[in-house]
Amino acid sequence: RGYSLENVIQDLKSYWGLTVDEAEGDDNTALFKIGEEQVVLSSMLAPIPAEEFESMYGYSYLWKNAELEVKEHTHHAIVSFLAGNTSAVERYSLLSKLNASILRTCETAIGVYQGASTLLLPKNLYLDFANLLLEDMLPIQLWVYLGIINEDEKSSMYTYGMKEFGKPEIEIIDARMKGSELYDFLLPILEYVLRQDVTLHHGETIGFTEEQKIKITESKAIYLDGTSLKLEL
Repeated sequence: RGYSLENVIQDLKSYWGLTVDEAEGDDNTALFKIGEEQVVLSSMLAPIPAEEFESMYGYSYLWKNAELEVKEHTHHAIVSFLAGNTSAVERYSLLSKLNASILRTCETAIGVYQGASTLLLPKNLYLDFANLLLEDMLPIQLWVYLGIINEDEKSSMYTYGMKEFGKPEIEIIDARMKGSELYDFLLPILEYVLRQDVTLHHGETIGFTEEQKIKITESKAIYLDGTSLKLEL
């Protein structure tokens, strides 16, 4: 069985301290307001088509048994926000809280699929990252796909999903660092760009210390379509 609308709303209030108003509908389709945002929640009594996932299993490194577990799912819920005036970061924060409330209150839920960022995320990991919002941190891993390519002495990394926030995608190509070090390096930059609503430009530099001046270059993307901003390490 799917989620319970009553339990989801109760969790939004008690766990996240949100105000939920004007709730109407049932466990199949519901409409309610959280602050200024209008939310539509729908339960679909069918799985998401298998072909949507085929190309994703290979690089869903945050969900180890994704293929095995996702193939077993029998139905899904769709969370939609109607057009509002809040910023993309605020809307994504609210989306993460709502997804987490559904996962926490629905025993049979296994994870979240976010097609716009090609993200497949398992339940417990999603709940853990969503809790960053309680500490006033952004759960970037739930919003943007972070691709890591490890080679012998070098690693590369790219983002997919920054466009959802009106920002260019970022790539770091052939850095003499381990993938895990690149990950730890790029995450605070993404947090800074999204939290402060900063737009990086070709020809600028970025750094977190006086001495650190990382050059930014816009050029044809290596691991994405279109162009990307390259950070030169």
